[in-house]
Amino acid sequence: MKTFIEVIVQTFLAFFAILFITRLLGRQQVSQLTFHEYINGITFGSIAGALATDVEQRTWQHFVGLIIFGALTFLISYITMKSRTISKVLEGEPVVIIQEGKILEKNLKIIRYNMDELNELLREAGCFSPDDVEYGLLEANGKLSIIKKADKRTVTVGDLGLVTSPETIPTELIIGGQIIYDNLRKMKIDGKTLMNNLKKYGVNKVDEVMYATLDSNGNWYVDKFEDNLSEKLDMSEDNKRV
Repeated sequence: MKTFIEVIVQTFLAFFAILFITRLLGRQQVSQLTFHEYINGITFGSIAGALATDVEQRTWQHFVGLIIFGALTFLISYITMKSRTISKVLEGEPVVIIQEGKILEKNLKIIRYNMDELNELLREAGCFSPDDVEYGLLEANGKLSIIKKADKRTVTVGDLGLVTSPETIPTELIIGGQIIYDNLRKMKIDGKTLMNNLKKYGVNKVDEVMYATLDSNGNWYVDKFEDNLSEKLDMSEDNKRV
């Protein structure tokens, strides 16, 4: 029984220690992990796990180790902000992997990426072919930044010289077939108005709707559970073989 209580106390200590340290280090620790932050993140978990369950050693030993690693992470982050040279050594720097639509195989080999991984990064960047890319840089955090070729870029409202009203975040009205009544009241919409608009999208019952939103300009977005697509896209290679 004593061991069980110790594990409970140590687990609470480990959880709130990790929560406090992560909050102290800032959002970068959870949004854009650098190499040293990634390593320390793994070590944090290991030490916290030992702190939570190891009843053979003293609790303060694991706790001190956790605090030291948190301090080291903060110190390295501070140093890399002050020194560009050290930052390059510890965090790396962007690598050009596509230039004028051509894949730079040598650079790709240096960072140990294959074509499947490159294609995935391109799709995440909204591009389905290297030929559309003027420059492609792999950032230190593993994300791909691209500049599309001039004839492949999307024309913006600014290019056309048009004046538009600012966009706002759409208000969620239905999630998973459930109406968000608080948002419905904020948008001053009653049940009858809601259903009349849903019927325009072929909806007869609210539980048919997976997701529905309304923005300040009166634009609706309605997604049903049943998509009724004319053709389902299958990316698996097995179904492409002849």
